[in-house]
Amino acid sequence: MNARVNLHRIEAVNDFVVKFANVNGSGSASANELFAKAILRMGVPVSPRNIFPSNIQGLPTWYEVRVSEAGYLGRRGGVDMMVAMNPQTWDADVAEIAPGGYLFYDSTRPLPPSKFRDDVHVIGMPLTEICNAVYSDPRQRQLFKNIVYVGALSVLLEIDPAVIEKLFGEQYKGKEKLLASNVQALHLGRDFVKEHLQWPLGIRVRQADNVGDSIFVDGNTAAALGCVYGGATVAAWYPITPSSSVAEAFQKYCAKLRVDPSTGQNKFAIVQAEDEIASIGMVVGAGWNGARAFTATSGPGVSLMTEFIGLAYFAEIPVTIIDVQRGGPSTGMPTRTQQADIFACAYASHGDTKHILLFPEDPHECFEHAATALDLADRFQTPVFLMTDLDIGMNQRMCKPFVWEEGRTYDRGKVMTAEELEAGKDFGRYKDVDGDGVPWRTLPGTHPTKGAYFTRGTTRDPYARYSERGQDYMYNMERLLKKFATAATVVPGPVVRAATQATPLGVIYFGSTSPSMNEALDVLTANGVHIDAMRLRAFPFADSVQEFIRSHERVLVVEQNRDAQMHNMIVNEFGVDPGKLTKVLHYDGTPITARFIVDAILKLTGSQRA
Repeated sequence: MNARVNLHRIEAVNDFVVKFANVNGSGSASANELFAKAILRMGVPVSPRNIFPSNIQGLPTWYEVRVSEAGYLGRRGGVDMMVAMNPQTWDADVAEIAPGGYLFYDSTRPLPPSKFRDDVHVIGMPLTEICNAVYSDPRQRQLFKNIVYVGALSVLLEIDPAVIEKLFGEQYKGKEKLLASNVQALHLGRDFVKEHLQWPLGIRVRQADNVGDSIFVDGNTAAALGCVYGGATVAAWYPITPSSSVAEAFQKYCAKLRVDPSTGQNKFAIVQAEDEIASIGMVVGAGWNGARAFTATSGPGVSLMTEFIGLAYFAEIPVTIIDVQRGGPSTGMPTRTQQADIFACAYASHGDTKHILLFPEDPHECFEHAATALDLADRFQTPVFLMTDLDIGMNQRMCKPFVWEEGRTYDRGKVMTAEELEAGKDFGRYKDVDGDGVPWRTLPGTHPTKGAYFTRGTTRDPYARYSERGQDYMYNMERLLKKFATAATVVPGPVVRAATQATPLGVIYFGSTSPSMNEALDVLTANGVHIDAMRLRAFPFADSVQEFIRSHERVLVVEQNRDAQMHNMIVNEFGVDPGKLTKVLHYDGTPITARFIVDAILKLTGSQRA
C-alpha cells in the first residue's frame, strides 16, 4: 500500500462499501458472496448487490457489498474500496472510489502511474503470479484467484478467517478435497498480506451483534416458498430474466414439501411452457378448475399475457402473476432493475380493467404477499400481481424470519357446494348477491346437474347467459368496479412513518425503494428536514392514501421509472391536483440510493446538508 503520510484515508468500522469488479463467468460471484456472508456471520448487517450483464460470460460484472452496523440495507451510493479484477473497466472503476478510499488490484503485470489516482490508497498484490506458482490447471488458477483475494481482504479488513473456514465447511460438506483446496487458497492470500503489505486498512470489520435472528435470502426464493405455503399446486412459466429462479425455487420446495410420503406421488404440477402466452393460459385453466396456480415473469412476458389476463378479469378466474420487474421498455435491460411495469399490470389488457397489485419491500414481504396474493385471487376471483423487481428478487437480503401461523386456513372465497346447490340455493355466476361485487362460483364437477355455466370472455347476464344488451354489460362492469372497491378494504394497507414533529411535507414510496428511503428519512431528519412518510403496499389504494395527501401541503412521490407511473395512478384514482404531488424519479437501472433521495429532497425543499 502506498505510504504517503499526508494522504487522507477513509476511516470506518462496520460502515463502508466494497465493490468488486470482475468478468462474468470467472467464478467470482461465489467468492464475493462468501465475503459478504463472512461479515454477516460476524454479526454485522450487509446488503450485497450483484450487477451483471445480460450475456453468458465475458462481459464486466460487479458485486457491491454495503456493510452497515446500523442496519441500513439500501444502496448508500459511493465506493470506499474497489477490488479491481477487470482491466476492461479499470478506468471507470477507479473513478468510482471516494477520495481517501482504497484500490485493491492484481499487480502481477505492472501498470503505468497514469492508471492510478493520487487521492486513493493503492494495494497491489500479484494474484496471478501466486496462483500460477501453486496451481497448474488454468481453470483452478482462475477460480482460486478469487478465494486468494478473499483471504487477502480478510487480513486487510480484519475479517475472522475461522468464520470463512466454517462457511467452506458448510458448502463442501462431504467433499473434503474441495474443502482443503479452498482453505489452502484462503491462507495463500492471508499469508501474503501478513508478510508483504501494511494492514489493517482504515476500513475494517469488528465483531458485533446486530444481525439477531435475521435470515439471508433473495426475494425470488422467498416468493416461491410463499406460494408453497399459500397453497399453490400449479405453476406454468417460460424462462425470462430476472424471474426464472422463482419457478426453479418452487420446484425445489415442492419436491420437499409436496410429495406424498406414502406413495411418492407428486402433489403439484410445474410446466415450462413454450412461451408466456401458453404459460398464462395454463394458469387460467388451472384456476378455473379450482387449483391455486401462478406464473412468474417480467415486463415482456406481461405484454404477451395481456389478452389472457383480460379473459381472467372478465370471466373472473383466480390467477396469481409474479412480475419481477426489470429495465424497460420492450426487452429493455434484462439485468437491471426498475419499477416500470405499474401501468402495464394495473390496467393490463384491452377495455376497462383494474387489477390488484401487491408491492413487497423485501424477501420477508415477498413470502407473505405471495401467499396473500393467492388468497386474494381466490377471494375476488381475479388476477393478482405480486410486483417485485430484480433488486429484491435476485439479491440476497437480510430480513425477518418467515412466519406461518399455526392453523391458518386458505381464503377460497365464495365457492358454492353441491349441498347448497341441492338445497336450491340460487346460483347466478355473475350476480352480486350481498353488495360487495363478488359473485358466487362453482368448481367443475361440483354437482351432476346444477351449478354448471359457460365460461366466456364476452358479455353475459348475471346468470352467465350470453347477452349483448347494454344494461347487462353495464351491470357487470359496474359490479367489477364495486368488487375492486371492496378489495381496497382488504389488501395490505399502507405503512406510515410519522416525522418527529408536525410537518407540511409528506413522501410516498413503495417496494424496493424502501430500504434506501428508511435511511434517507434518518439523514433528512438529521439535516432538519422533517417529513411524514407513507409506504404503499397495494393497489387499489386505501382511503388513507388520499387522507395522507390531503393532510400535507406538498407530497413527494419517489419511484424508479421515467414516467412517474405511481404518481399518475394516484392522480387518476383520486382525482387529486397534480400540482400537489412532486415527482422524484430514478431510472438508470441501478437500485435507488439513499444519497440520491436525500439530495433530491433537499434540492426540492431548498434545504442544505448539515
